[in-house]
Amino acid sequence: MAKYTDKNSYTIIFSVIMVIVVGSLLAGVAQGLKSKITLNERFEKMQNILYAMGINENEGEGDVTFVSTDKVEEAFAANIKKQLVIQGDKVTEDPEAYLIDIKKEETKAKDPNYQRRLPLFVGEKDGKTLYVIPMRGKGLWDAIWGFVALDKSLVVQGVFFDHAGETPGLGAEIKQRYFMDDFKGENIMDGDAFKGITVAKGNNDPINENKTDNKVDAIAGATITGDGVTAMIKKDIRMYLPYLKSLNQ
Repeated sequence: MAKYTDKNSYTIIFSVIMVIVVGSLLAGVAQGLKSKITLNERFEKMQNILYAMGINENEGEGDVTFVSTDKVEEAFAANIKKQLVIQGDKVTEDPEAYLIDIKKEETKAKDPNYQRRLPLFVGEKDGKTLYVIPMRGKGLWDAIWGFVALDKSLVVQGVFFDHAGETPGLGAEIKQRYFMDDFKGENIMDGDAFKGITVAKGNNDPINENKTDNKVDAIAGATITGDGVTAMIKKDIRMYLPYLKSLNQ
């Protein structure tokens, strides 16, 4: 009877040890996966910012090809000259401003005592200084987001858009090359007045030749998503206006 008890005890102890070992292994895997996800998220933000600046690996006419992950850190360091954080009248440099979660910042800003942090990326391409602003809004079904690159005159040099769940062939087209390219050359100002850029139905400018109307053509059948892009651009760029206007003073 004692021998049986001892054997049973050993079995229980062994089982407990195995649970601890397996649990530790799973925790290690989970932590490793978390680190990988974090690294992938870093790369994705860098790729998106660079894409808005026109730094990519596009080859064909309709390509949307990012700088590859094995090159993106080097490209980001070479082309982004400053990362700034704007808080009210205060502007500071922060080498990890690109990691600021603008969704969380928007939520925190609901507290009137909290001053929202606004990340801004100052880059250079072809000898021109560009100012890249992150944006986040609401489409038809879920979140939409992106980046817009402006020059000193506040003319759009490039954009990148993405979405969480817009309809394929309709709202999801905001991340297609033909739509994003339409924004190049558009001005966010009309004289001294901020206008943003409107995604407009019935714009009657299908190849977007008119760059002075603050409009681009809407995607057929995606009115609500287009309205979301319009609202996102106006809402988020407006917060940067004091700084942007100071560039020309």
